[in-house]
Amino acid sequence: MPALLLGGALCACAGPGTAPAPGPAPEPVSGGGCARVQGLRLAPEDIGLQTRGAAVTRAAPAAAQEPGFGRFEYCALQGEIFPVDAQAPPIRFQVNLPQRWNGKAVHMGGSGFNGTVITGTGPINMALFTSPLARGYATFGSDAGHPATAAGADFALNDEALLNFAWQHLKKTHDVALQLIRRHYDQPPRRLYFAGASTGGREAFTAIQRFPADYDGIVATAPALNFAGLRLMGVRLGQASYRVPGGFLPPAKQVLVRDTALRSCDPLDGLTDGVVAAIDACRQRAPALLAALRCPGGQDAGAHCLSDAQIATVRLLHEGFSFGPYLAHGQTGYDGYNVLAGTDFSGSLGLGNSPVPAKPPSIAANGYLFATGDAYMKYFIARDPSYDALNFDFANPGPLRARINALSAVVGAIDPELRPFAARGGKVILAHGLADEVVSPNQTIGYYRSQVEQRGQAAVDAFMRFYTVPGFQHGGGTFIPFWDLLGALDRWVEQGMAPETLVATDVSAGANGRQRPICRYPFIARYKGSGDPQRADSFNCSH
Repeated sequence: MPALLLGGALCACAGPGTAPAPGPAPEPVSGGGCARVQGLRLAPEDIGLQTRGAAVTRAAPAAAQEPGFGRFEYCALQGEIFPVDAQAPPIRFQVNLPQRWNGKAVHMGGSGFNGTVITGTGPINMALFTSPLARGYATFGSDAGHPATAAGADFALNDEALLNFAWQHLKKTHDVALQLIRRHYDQPPRRLYFAGASTGGREAFTAIQRFPADYDGIVATAPALNFAGLRLMGVRLGQASYRVPGGFLPPAKQVLVRDTALRSCDPLDGLTDGVVAAIDACRQRAPALLAALRCPGGQDAGAHCLSDAQIATVRLLHEGFSFGPYLAHGQTGYDGYNVLAGTDFSGSLGLGNSPVPAKPPSIAANGYLFATGDAYMKYFIARDPSYDALNFDFANPGPLRARINALSAVVGAIDPELRPFAARGGKVILAHGLADEVVSPNQTIGYYRSQVEQRGQAAVDAFMRFYTVPGFQHGGGTFIPFWDLLGALDRWVEQGMAPETLVATDVSAGANGRQRPICRYPFIARYKGSGDPQRADSFNCSH
């Protein structure tokens, strides 16, 4: 194997506390039954990238039930795509073939460093709604070409496994799934979509950047576009927390930062409801918020204030960082988070709870960003399990610079070239929670803005719609939307109905079914000043 470095739709919401109504059940399409594909083997030439072929290892009838759809039956196929390198793991996959097929399919993305088969039997990650399978879509996903391990990213020591994770598993799984769909139904899907969040969102953009003819549309939520920048941001944050004496924010101070920002910024959208929507106005208050948080004299004086070292850590999170032009496609760093606009870094994906780094760093002790950044440096970059990312010199990366540059093009989806996908009629629905503590929404905003700057607003509007969700974190938050992004995409592709303002029902704890309009960027939902704050029509989308 070559060396790596050589190469207008509103959801049908009936009212507070009710879920959007499902669409009509798909018409039945006759298939050949599970027995038709049991034990089927595919030759290497059936797959567009180099493999040793694939096999279905299990084909079994299955059934499930969802509200509004009742019981539905499908054939669940599991199998493996065989690697070229005998030391590389296979790509494990699952394909689901519904008895009542609507003639369309959804490739569903993964999360984190992957390693677990995406079964495709549930809802789209971070875009909660009725599962595509219940609605008649054939669905499929994979483990991206490696099993999960305690080390998380150690698969990247193998070139083929790394390339599979980066992008090749997408094409390989796509080609195998389409072969199985054709053989089961005697016809290919008339529409194929990709849907995913976080890593799955990165995969969605990777799919249309590298294989623009393979998909008709994507739903991408919180996409980890600048993957190298994100992981290096985690390393930089770890250094601010653990190399600078007193730089770590203990949990009580993580909560202090969140609550201070909420008190200042929550009312800026016209309603005090625990959700910060007016992010731009709030970010303008950052200097005053930092001054209010600072301990007198800058020395740590307890849980009610931040030392100068802790202020520096918060400022890094807020501002992001730049470390020089050695990432692909002109990226020079990573955009900051909305930590001074109410984003909560005290949860399970936040900054951790330990003032000392574990060896190796763990998510619970040292935070998601640092733990995953350290794993990236160990296994993707240095390829040395003993490497300590706290010692990485951003100013003088030495021989690691070339590796970082090469991998930033291989693993990541920051390529701005989307014109081939748009030219053939492809559509994108892009969404990001403004309170995301894992993938910065400002990085996604920057990518979207670059599209507009390069192509013009009208050209971007013709194929991409971007929504920001106040209060939505990396799956949790004070506002968790229940909304039909796949339905909006499908109507756009099939009927030409470009989505405008969407409506979502909040399913976070204690929300009691409140609804909000989810506005197209750069607009936000502002309370009109009267009307039931539980109802979406009590808000306007405006600057």
